[in-house]
Amino acid sequence: MKTEKIKVGIIGLNPDSQWASKSHLPALRYLSETYEVIGVANSTHESALIAADKLEIPIAYENPYALIASAEIELVVITVKVPYHYDLVKAALEAGKHVYCEHPLGNGLTETEQLAAIAARKNVVAAVGTQMVVSPELTYLEHLIKDGYVGKVLSTTLLGSGGPWSDEAISANYYLYDKTNGATMLTIPLGHTLAGLTKVLGGFDTLTAKMINNYTTVKLIDIGEIKPKTSEDQIMVIGQLKNGAAISIHYRGGVSRGTNLLWEINGTQGDIQVTGPLGHGQLVPLEIQGAQGKDTKLQKLPIPNEMYEGLPDNPVIRNVVLLYKRVAADIKNKTKTAPTFDDAVVLSHLLNDIEKSSKG
Repeated sequence: MKTEKIKVGIIGLNPDSQWASKSHLPALRYLSETYEVIGVANSTHESALIAADKLEIPIAYENPYALIASAEIELVVITVKVPYHYDLVKAALEAGKHVYCEHPLGNGLTETEQLAAIAARKNVVAAVGTQMVVSPELTYLEHLIKDGYVGKVLSTTLLGSGGPWSDEAISANYYLYDKTNGATMLTIPLGHTLAGLTKVLGGFDTLTAKMINNYTTVKLIDIGEIKPKTSEDQIMVIGQLKNGAAISIHYRGGVSRGTNLLWEINGTQGDIQVTGPLGHGQLVPLEIQGAQGKDTKLQKLPIPNEMYEGLPDNPVIRNVVLLYKRVAADIKNKTKTAPTFDDAVVLSHLLNDIEKSSKG
């Protein structure tokens, strides 16, 4: 029996450079038996026409609200910059459409809470793109911890490099360096990775944080301009999780010549170390090592091959594919297996607590 495909419209799809063309579109086309990309809308109709032509998408909508209103579209995918999320997500929800919005869902806690409330009232599938939580590596790590590999968790340490947020950037990425836009090192690389950490180890009980802005200007290397930088490039957090474990975090802007992602979990029976080439846990392949009992050194704990079966090799596309699989199941079965807007609220509360603590 032929299954009806879910009709998708993407808001914010640039064929040359943006996140959606490198992850969402390949993921949706990988799942072509489940999804059909019907249309695209961008900030201008001209841009949408170019994207539709180059990416072979049937309809270029005049504007995002035309896409949202279209009877052709069931699932609205929103991948624009954070300041535009609220209005577009709200319009899609009010139109009764299912929504997949990239993280951060809103520009701050208030917007996130309001969108989650609307989603609950409209009773649609509302998923947020915290892709790390559905990755094979995190799923395997979660099993290891639940099965008692380390025993009782005593402490965990997270060290990461944000990639951007140093003293140089290209002009297209300058919005990341203006804190008012809500797309900071706290909300993006650390936020995504905290979504994964708390899924495995549970939430915070208490925390104290400090955020520092070492670079107050950023050089836009493609146009030779120097502009103000207000997004912090050093984030430090210490605290205790609800399970009693101690936690310490340090994220820094740029890329290190040494360690760029190190997450250690230490317990009464063993230790686990998770590493990756960048502090964006949702974007990179993760390696897990462990030791327990009388072991004297860490050894690789390979992810079972079956966890990767039928999935793309590229971790960026793979994790988005896994999230879309859950979205499709949720639409079909009226379940909540994909990260929800309510999950986004919980994460936003944590990020807000870090921000408030840093301000003293």
